[in-house]
Amino acid sequence: MIVKVISAALKGVEAYRLEVEVDGSYGIMTMLIVGLPDKAVNESRDRVQSALLNAGYQYPNMRVTVNLAPADVKKEGPAYDLPIALGLLGVSNQLNQNGLTKTAAIGELALDGRVRPIRGALPIALELKRLGHKHLLMPAENAEEAAVVDGIEILPVSHLSEAVGYINSQTIIHPYVADIEGYFENPPGVEEHLDFADVRGQESAKRAAEVAAAGGHNLILIGAPGGGKTMIAKRIPTILPRLNLDEALETTKLHSIAGLTSREVPLITRRPFRAPHHTISEAGLIGGGSIPRPGEVSLAHHGVLFLDELPEFNRRTLEVLRQPLEDGKVTIGRATMTCDFPAQLMLVAAMNPCPCGFLGHPKKHCVDTSNQIENYRNRISGPLLDRIDIQLEVPPVDFDELHHHPPGEPSKEIRKRVQQARDIQARRFGLNDRPAQAGADHHEAGKPPTYCNARMTEREVRKHCALTRQSEALLKQAMDAMTLSARAYMRILKVARTIADLEGTEQIAEHHLSEAIQYRHLDRPLLESM
Repeated sequence: MIVKVISAALKGVEAYRLEVEVDGSYGIMTMLIVGLPDKAVNESRDRVQSALLNAGYQYPNMRVTVNLAPADVKKEGPAYDLPIALGLLGVSNQLNQNGLTKTAAIGELALDGRVRPIRGALPIALELKRLGHKHLLMPAENAEEAAVVDGIEILPVSHLSEAVGYINSQTIIHPYVADIEGYFENPPGVEEHLDFADVRGQESAKRAAEVAAAGGHNLILIGAPGGGKTMIAKRIPTILPRLNLDEALETTKLHSIAGLTSREVPLITRRPFRAPHHTISEAGLIGGGSIPRPGEVSLAHHGVLFLDELPEFNRRTLEVLRQPLEDGKVTIGRATMTCDFPAQLMLVAAMNPCPCGFLGHPKKHCVDTSNQIENYRNRISGPLLDRIDIQLEVPPVDFDELHHHPPGEPSKEIRKRVQQARDIQARRFGLNDRPAQAGADHHEAGKPPTYCNARMTEREVRKHCALTRQSEALLKQAMDAMTLSARAYMRILKVARTIADLEGTEQIAEHHLSEAIQYRHLDRPLLESM
């Protein structure tokens, strides 16, 4: 007798339908799992056996073969315990097999029969809904996360006996109903104490942060210790536009796969802010593993990746950022699979101007030689710096600014201007004309659509960033004086386009271009900044 239970498995950021086929035949009592299982999947034989017995069911006295189809894709983790247990009960006639055909199942089992949470509940629910499945038995701790998907009933179970009772029509399980509007109105975990009003002085840095947020531009702040670089960086998410539902679902999928969602935070409704330590590995930053999982660049998708003390990061680790910053995605190849993870993020970095930190300080003397300063800055490659649109010097704050300066402009006021600029860009790139992605439940191959000025292609730059003759002369002069690369040229135009959008003007004027050129601090000769 063969019993089939519908389930799902993860492959990169997406899920795929998995059929758990259980065959029971006469022979020595044993269970064999096939279909490229890893060690955790193979160990489910012992977990399932103990769970069945401790929950009061009989373990089938027969030879059992469990096939996880498709058989040519490697399976990992304990999430198939529940469908395997249901299949075993089906082949031993302890379960209504007709009920199994109507319901998908996923979940890890404890030895006493409790159902434990899994990773990737949201992408699994999205994929099964896309394939037309109507009911999904899922661990109760994951139900709130998966229930944001409309069109599939999420049935929360805390114990194996509840799942069996539901399939045998002996127990009623009410589908979980998620309060999506409530998640957006009261985002869980919001840090209310972070506000740009707390930043005294540093008007130029706050202006640069506003421009960066308005156009989605990468930003680096260079200045002496204690000048407020980290303080400003942490507040950038408070002025970014709020996530819409599609963006929230796409962001939550990545966090779900990484196991970072919970009952307290079932849906990511605020911009992520990821700040890894400078000792992070390449795999931790970009993602990896034998079965690839997202790294920090993907967990910062639709949000901010903050790298404090940038030169202290391993140079090889930083170099892996070059491709995702350019393409908005990460491609990780392994012998058995290749996975694409989205990485449309704002890179925000901070660094000292020199090893001692006081180069250019008005009151403290720098003790470093020009060679030491040059070696310090050379820890960051030119190609990576070229991909950072806004490079700004942050001067130290004096006593009067700290003590007597009135509170700064609050984040909510800055966000209004940022949102207005983003609305202009949405109309420019036709985002309002594109159909909604229905929860981002499909994967688009190739380059992601342009959603902000920082993501413009070369063709779009030439179309939307036309210059007057005077502006052309100014840019040519800057290119010659600072020996700027072609990439820096394109990024200056993109930043100038954003500055014009903040003013609500279609034409890029000379003062827009001049401000954008001033944001290329690290392109200036070293002696000029000493």
